Amino acid sequence: MSAPARADRAAGTTARTVAQAKVNLFLRVLAREASGYHQLETLFCRLELGDHVTVRTGVPGRSLDCTGDVIPPTGLGPADRNLAWRAAAAYAEATGWPNGWAIEIVKHIPVGGGLGGGSADAGAVLRCLNALAPSPLPNGALLDLATPLGADVPFLTLDAPLALGWGRGERLLALSPLPARDVALVCFPFGVPTPDAYRWLDDERHGATPQAAALDVETFARWDGVARLAHNDFETVVPSRFPDVASTLAALKSRAEQHGSSAIARMSGSGATVFVVADALPLVMSAAHDVPWRVVHTRTATRVVAVELSG
Repeated sequence: MSAPARADRAAGTTARTVAQAKVNLFLRVLAREASGYHQLETLFCRLELGDHVTVRTGVPGRSLDCTGDVIPPTGLGPADRNLAWRAAAAYAEATGWPNGWAIEIVKHIPVGGGLGGGSADAGAVLRCLNALAPSPLPNGALLDLATPLGADVPFLTLDAPLALGWGRGERLLALSPLPARDVALVCFPFGVPTPDAYRWLDDERHGATPQAAALDVETFARWDGVARLAHNDFETVVPSRFPDVASTLAALKSRAEQHGSSAIARMSGSGATVFVVADALPLVMSAAHDVPWRVVHTRTATRVVAVELSG
């Protein structure tokens, strides 16, 4: 199809997808750069849980509308500070297209809990715009746009349900998906400010610089291999400041240990959400029903939901 014809088809069209949440099956925070950013080493895993994202182009002006029952009473803040908006603005600045857009997000991912909800929305917007664009960007260029938006955004722009990530999240190695497993997310009515979590970790380490680990990719081909490496550096500083997180995480880890060697109970990202991954979730999750926090049931993803186009 010629470029002009592609542009005509794109004008006024709509793209939809599901912006899938993520958990970090392991997360190590490495050296802090002079810029203030930290190097990371992590295993990203997408979930079936996701926000519903619709992007329309060929419209006058620029708009963002977010609805859903997981939005805090205080809202999501100014539109131009939202990651989905910033992703669209970055795409438009880099390519000169589109002039106008309308983004609609129906939120299902709990906000501010370390599940990558805002980052997933940004990645979905980039994927939608690229599917609609008269001249789509190659994958590498699309990931370059994702990187400044946050450490989770490149993975959540990538067409992979499982990946190793390094650096600021921009160095990615896509892995074959593991068999789907049940996941329970224990979600608290508060989040953990990410800058604070990094500062607490820096203070705890007193200037020590952890080194990257030697990782064998074959370890990530099985759930029991992943479980042996499951870890989150933020668990050394966040639960001690949030007793409800500490008690819930301890209870779930105890149940996971009783369940078997391949069950995983961890905190995702910098928190506060605690999750359990297991092949027989009701047994593992019985401890969580004694706490008043919201429990969201989902599964690990074996695919990335495709972008669908309509006129």
